Amino acid sequence: MKLGAPADTTRLVALAQGTYYLASGLWPIVSIRTFEKVTGPKVDDWLVKTVGALAAAIGCVLVVRAASSDAPPDPLLGTASAAAFAAVDVNYVARRRISPIYLADAVAEVALIAGWVAARGRSRR
Repeated sequence: MKLGAPADTTRLVALAQGTYYLASGLWPIVSIRTFEKVTGPKVDDWLVKTVGALAAAIGCVLVVRAASSDAPPDPLLGTASAAAFAAVDVNYVARRRISPIYLADAVAEVALIAGWVAARGRSRR
């Protein structure tokens, strides 16, 4: 595979998203105190840690598939998870249930979706 091939773009998007999800998912598990300093207090720490574990699991799959020569990254997993996180962020910020800092995550999620769309466009050429 030559550098700059469409598969490289897909792997790069998967690696970026996977790394982001691993870091952001593990953060509340490793230090709920610092996580809440940035994102605001939470009622149920167990739920925050559960969502974090799920994000980290998605991230792990994306990173492993980005690095694997046996199986390509999964654009559906990447796009669907980014869309789900963005929808939750925007919905609950609008309802004033979570801190507006979550809109920064929504922007990152939309950027990831755009990355998957661009990678798909490159693979069709």
